Amino acid sequence: MPPRSTPTARQRRLGSELRRLREESGTSVGHAADLLGVDRTRIPNIESGRIGVSAERVRTLAGHYGCPDPELVDLLAAMARERDKGWWEQHRGTLPPGLLDICELEHHAVGLHTAVTTHIPGLLQTEAHARAVFGVADPPLAEPELQGRLALRMARRQVFARERPPLYEAVVHEAALRMRLGGPGVVREQLEHVLAQSERERYRGLLERLRALALPEAASRDFIRTVVRDL
Repeated sequence: MPPRSTPTARQRRLGSELRRLREESGTSVGHAADLLGVDRTRIPNIESGRIGVSAERVRTLAGHYGCPDPELVDLLAAMARERDKGWWEQHRGTLPPGLLDICELEHHAVGLHTAVTTHIPGLLQTEAHARAVFGVADPPLAEPELQGRLALRMARRQVFARERPPLYEAVVHEAALRMRLGGPGVVREQLEHVLAQSERERYRGLLERLRALALPEAASRDFIRTVVRDL
């Protein structure tokens, strides 16, 4: 399999962590290659994310490197096992790789934090507001690219639809809230959407706290049966 021309952010991160562990252990590239029984040129390609590596080989390398953090080794092995392509891959080749990296990182994140000064954060944008933002790009976007970016931005919001969505915290400057992109109607819809999303995160937090206090599933069924018997 030829090396990847554009490794993803997760693939680069896996490679960089393996390189860090190797260098901290004082292991040479040649010795690492001998451990895996591969040509020494393969190690730099693995460490740059251009070539994949199996979870078993990740554990072999980490064990030899003397990694003191078993949780990190498990996480790196899990990253190596990732074979399924995310929904964002349908845009590869038509949109900049950096945009797809954002989608991949958001997909795997347990917490998201952002600070913006000139516009509403992408994950909170309505379609009309996003269209207005892309409409003032310099240089102007061709219609196919504009439509692709718009579809990508709307699809990114699905991270909030997961059963356990990531914690999301956004610091938004007053200037961003007062921007009139798209006109008063678009701005009004956008700000109302931000308000609705802020309430939704608050209610989800309340739900999580109540869930922690609730009986487990089996115990809940037993309790309901007890109530039935008491009727």
